[in-house]
Amino acid sequence: MKLIVIDMQKALMDDELYNFTGLLENIPKLIREARENRVEVIYVQHDAGADTGFTVGREAFEIADEVAPAAGEKAFVKTINSAFGNKDFTAYLEAAKDEDLMIIGLQTNFCIDATVKSAFERGYHVIIPEGTNSTFDNDYMTGETTYNYYMNEVWPDLFADCVSMDEAIEMIRKQNP
Repeated sequence: MKLIVIDMQKALMDDELYNFTGLLENIPKLIREARENRVEVIYVQHDAGADTGFTVGREAFEIADEVAPAAGEKAFVKTINSAFGNKDFTAYLEAAKDEDLMIIGLQTNFCIDATVKSAFERGYHVIIPEGTNSTFDNDYMTGETTYNYYMNEVWPDLFADCVSMDEAIEMIRKQNP
C-alpha cells in the first residue's frame, strides 16, 4: 500500500474547505499511521503556473506544515489535475502495480477525482478514507454536497472503495503485521 497525499498546499489550506477541522485531524492521523507501519507516504503538489503565484518557489506552493513530508519522503509536482500527469510519478508507481493506493487531500472534485479515476484506469485498487478529502463551495454545490456526491455516488463500487477512518487505519496496520 502507498498513501498518496495530494495538494495539501498552503494556498489551499483554508477554513472555507468543507469539514476543515476534520480534515486537519484525519490526514495527519493517517500519515502518522502510515509512517509507523512502514507504508510509504508520497506527496503530490500542484503547480498552476508562474502567473498564478501558486508555483514552485512560492510560499503558497509549499506543503502545509500540519502534513509536511518527513525526510526522505518523495514529492512530485504536477501541472494538471491528475497526479498521473507527472511522468516520474507514473513511472515510480509502475513498480508498485500490485499495491493499493490510498488517496487523500485536495480538492475532491478536481485533483482527487482525476487521480482516483486515472489510478483506476491503470489497474490500481484505490481506497479513499472518509474525511480525508475536501473542497470549497462553488456556484452549483456546497463543499459538503460535492464531497458527499463523490464519496457516496461517484467513486464507490466503480472507481474506489470509500471506507471509514477506522477501516483505513486497520488497512494500514495490516501492512506491518
